[in-house]
Amino acid sequence: MSDTGEVRSVEGTAHAPRRSRLRRPMRYAPLIAPVLLWTVPCGVLLHVGQHWPLPVALGGTALFTLGLIGMPLAMLRGHGRRQQDRAAIVGDTLLGISWVLFTWSVLLGVLLRLALAVAGAGDGQSRARIVTWAVLGVAAALLAWGYAEARRVPRVRELDVQLPRLGAGLDGTRVVLITDTHYGPLDRARWSARVCAKVNTLEADLVCHTGDIADGTAERRRAQAVPLGTVRATRARVYVTGNHEYYSEAQGWVDLMDELGWEPLRNRHLLLERGGDTLVIAGVDDVTAESSGLAGHRAHLAGALHGADPDLPVLLLAHQPKFIDRAAADGIDLQLSGHTHGGQIWPFHHLVRIDQPALAGLSRHGTRTLLYTSRGTGFWGPPFRVFAPSEITLLVLRSPRCRS
Repeated sequence: MSDTGEVRSVEGTAHAPRRSRLRRPMRYAPLIAPVLLWTVPCGVLLHVGQHWPLPVALGGTALFTLGLIGMPLAMLRGHGRRQQDRAAIVGDTLLGISWVLFTWSVLLGVLLRLALAVAGAGDGQSRARIVTWAVLGVAAALLAWGYAEARRVPRVRELDVQLPRLGAGLDGTRVVLITDTHYGPLDRARWSARVCAKVNTLEADLVCHTGDIADGTAERRRAQAVPLGTVRATRARVYVTGNHEYYSEAQGWVDLMDELGWEPLRNRHLLLERGGDTLVIAGVDDVTAESSGLAGHRAHLAGALHGADPDLPVLLLAHQPKFIDRAAADGIDLQLSGHTHGGQIWPFHHLVRIDQPALAGLSRHGTRTLLYTSRGTGFWGPPFRVFAPSEITLLVLRSPRCRS
């Protein structure tokens, strides 16, 4: 897959007040969401004019009730203190199913019922039953497709990125970005090996992992992460922490990546030199690091750039796109991020945009700074990707000073 370097201009400060206002009601989402996700499709599919036989209505209602009760309990056992992988798989899968059913019960349910009424097709009961079967059919198809999308090896997204300060000697530098691998309850050791093999076909000068390696400690997910040690790069392999590392002993992940031959860029930088020109490769801890309580963990851009020549171009690794405000204020040339998953299951991207200034792709922030946001290499939680495909990204850096 090949893309041109189209850049969207984003003014982050204009959206800040809106995001702040929307965050307040989002605090109550964990309490309200499960009820809405299960009761709305239950009503739309079973109790709005269908007049199903009593056994069908009761059986269907019982299934939705089990989902409403079982999903939070399974997620609590899976992601709480007990960390039971089987419970996590059940809870995450139910979350994905309920989200898709809710979305299409609302969208397709309302629109199709209206269209049938306008067309004068059948009576109220027949229209209601058509809506039920249509929603179930669409949901089943999307879930099957979304599962296949989530479990496959990501396609490569390639684009050229021109950096005005990049020296001619660095023109054509190949930077591969993987992120949000989220090794977790579903064992993906074989998938991990296949992803790394795909990366090795790209002949990268620099390979970057921008965090959220896994859900779970390094000791627990080690077998899935070990293939990262086989990744090849002619110059360096670099890594920064994501927010999920800070849910599961982040220092253990830093140590494991170091053991596997990756350079953890914890508020520091290294230099990539080629053809007489130099590029600063810097990295910061995730923005959640300071609140984790781990000594020395915080997002510290000044520390990452300490000692670097300010006239050199800078490529910055920061897990969350919202770090771009600090990066732009400091004149960073290019920030690489993940975190958003591109929304993962449509239309969740609308909620992601409440918290982040960019969802996916290349965007401009300020006069100099570019941000590339990856949709992620793996998936979090629900094993589905719907209209938000995963990616391995190949960025070819271009210099305007290159005569060729």
